[in-house]
Amino acid sequence: MDPDVLRQAPLFRELDDEAAAALEQAMSTISLRRGAVLFHEGDVGDQLYVVIQGKMKLGRSGSGGRENLLAVLGPGQMFGELSVFDPGPRSTTATAVTPVELRCLEHEELAKWLNGRPEVSRALLGQLAERLRRANDVVADLVFSDVPGRVAKALLDLAARFGTERSEGLLVNHDLTQEELAQLVGASRETVNKALADFAARGWIRLEPRSVTLLAVDRIERRAR
Repeated sequence: MDPDVLRQAPLFRELDDEAAAALEQAMSTISLRRGAVLFHEGDVGDQLYVVIQGKMKLGRSGSGGRENLLAVLGPGQMFGELSVFDPGPRSTTATAVTPVELRCLEHEELAKWLNGRPEVSRALLGQLAERLRRANDVVADLVFSDVPGRVAKALLDLAARFGTERSEGLLVNHDLTQEELAQLVGASRETVNKALADFAARGWIRLEPRSVTLLAVDRIERRAR
């Protein structure tokens, strides 16, 4: 494991090397195959997780059985922190999009760090504030933005975390199916596919299996506004 990946997590950012090493020792390792569910919405649990390798998705099911994909997380990102302050049922279902390695911290162990190191508490509160801002942005997008605009914004968000610069453009290995992309955008698969096909016809993107190459990032940025 690359130690720098773990240090990217908000939980570790304000810690010195000695404290970070001690906290890492308190964490256990979990490996998941692609498609494996770590926990379901409504499950009881108070562990915090950091993604070391691979991608996880967090989703919720609607009353009609349709899933809404809230987030796709990659290396260095953290989830489950809400249970630290509100140890109730899980609010999402966490599923491995690819083979995944996670680090897990139990609530009792984390409580020791929260009591002894205020910087850890500040980091977790910052993570929660970021999540709240993101939720507000999602609500605003659903109200004020059309589907192509939301697709463009989702592509830019995925590119920021999973993109790799290539000579022809920005390759984004998102590892999502077309249905999962639609769930992330909050629209039907057919509508999202139509928007993607339009972007491709305009020469803005090139579609590939579970990935996309952004050929005209500036055009996609303008469409996302």
